[in-house]
Amino acid sequence: MTEHTETAVRLVILLAIGTMAGAAAFTHVHDLSVTHGQPDWIGWANAVAVELMAIYLGLELRARRRAHRPVGLVASLLGAFALLSLAAQVAEAEPSLWGWTVAAVPSLAFLALVKVVLSNTPALPPAPEPDQPPIDWDDVPEQTTADPEPERPADPVPPAVPAPAAAPAVVLPPRGVVQSNRPHVVGIIR
Repeated sequence: MTEHTETAVRLVILLAIGTMAGAAAFTHVHDLSVTHGQPDWIGWANAVAVELMAIYLGLELRARRRAHRPVGLVASLLGAFALLSLAAQVAEAEPSLWGWTVAAVPSLAFLALVKVVLSNTPALPPAPEPDQPPIDWDDVPEQTTADPEPERPADPVPPAVPAPAAAPAVVLPPRGVVQSNRPHVVGIIR
């Protein structure tokens, strides 16, 4: 089986389980709301709010983890909405161990599916190491040579050909700025 075919099969299974488990979870929350005195449309509103809030909070949790932001409140809310959905499943069930177990399956399958899908984050490239601190080129002192040329007397006649431009100076970072485990790069300024 090719990777493309396997991905398509996984997507079909994901949609089938998600649709069936979501429909059962929506129906149980709706029926519980209506049984306890809510109008029919509010029962559906409750079902939409409870079930979609769990999905949204899962997506928000994933986004916050990627951004390295705190996830405590979002994770707590996700747990609360998942428990609310599960409680609605169990409350509608026959009052027996098997009745509660069978009624909980759609909600647990739906939550497990959401968890698997949302935890399947793509591999991110490692964060680049910070570059060297910026250098203000106006504050860099002039480079001098150790052996200055002796002064020559001024020529009475200026040369007819302009002097060639000096080669650009190579500026090295101060010792210890570049980490020893990184390759050293020497840049040419201007």
